[in-house]
Order: sequence, then C-alpha cells, then structure tokens
Amino acid sequence: MIAHLRGLLLTKSPNLIVVECAGVGYEVAISVATFSSLPAEGASAALHIYTNVREDQIALFGFAEMTEKRLFEKLLTISGIGPKLAITVLSGISAERLVAAIRSGDHATLTRIPGIGKKTAERVVLELKDKLEALAVQSSDDEIAHHGAAGDDAISALVNLGYQRPVAEKAVEAALKREPDLSGDFEALFRAAMSAIR
Repeated sequence: MIAHLRGLLLTKSPNLIVVECAGVGYEVAISVATFSSLPAEGASAALHIYTNVREDQIALFGFAEMTEKRLFEKLLTISGIGPKLAITVLSGISAERLVAAIRSGDHATLTRIPGIGKKTAERVVLELKDKLEALAVQSSDDEIAHHGAAGDDAISALVNLGYQRPVAEKAVEAALKREPDLSGDFEALFRAAMSAIR
C-alpha cells in the first residue's frame, strides 16, 4: 500500500492534485485544508496517503497532516461513509472543529457539513465520541511543535524503527538546532537525528 508520497506538484485544485514521483504521476484526492497548505505547482510536496482499493479502481487520498488522515480513517469505520464522503466532510470543517463537534455531540455543526444528514451525524457521534481522545491531544501537539515535512518524516521513520515518539522528536529537534540547514533534507536530517540518539 502507498502510505506516503513526496514529489513534484504537477497540478493542484481544491480537491485533486497530481504528484510526480520518479517519473510517475499520482492522482490524489485531497481536502480543502490540505489544498491550502500545499506549495505552488512545480514545487516539492509531501503527503500522507490513504490507499483505497476496490474491485474496479485504486484511489489515493492525501493529507498534509497525520491528524487529518487518522480522522479520515475513523470516519471510514462508520456505515454509510465512504472515502469520497469522508474527504468532503474534512473539506467542510477543520479537523480540530470536527473532533470537538463529535466529542461534544454537536449535531447542528455536523449537519451543516455537505453530505451529512441528521441520521449520519447521530451515527458519527454515537460511534466516534469515545474514540477521539488521542486525536484531540494529537491536534494540540501538532500546533505546539511542527518540525517541517522532512522533520516529521524523520520522526516517523525513527518511531517505525522502534524509538519512542518523544525520543525521536528530541533527536530531530537537537539535529535541527545544531544544523538548521537540514530542515529540507530528510536523509541528512534522519542521519543527524540517529547520531543524536546514539
């Protein structure tokens, strides 16, 4: 499964982009929130990817923030919400406001989102209300510390190697403090962070 893409942003519109990676152009559906955080066409972009496989097609959905991707995946667990509706929901409201609305049982806010009726709003609150603790904490953490795309990727790579997230974050922060130029170079930053841990 494709979980992450980094490449040249060939085209972008509020709900669809094409990213070229190693000569292959990937069409990726995105939310308005992700669209507004992307650079201009022709620049390098990095996205967390959700790959949706059906009998007749493979569709990619891209997210600038991991919090948004996790929320998208939670929405897919609800009967009646598929990937297209989930991305529409995330285009209609910020991830933070959506989490707050679900946790407080705010049906009025949810039904204002295109594609969400009263019954779907009730199902979303009922099924997700107690499953969003981590996302609420995650979204505030994202606001406190953002390490740039290369930094976030380096942290993710260290966590995948088995290091605790706080250890990985400290190592990347230490590497960036010593060499601020590394902020745009994932490989060099990752190596520097590994040295910082050792």
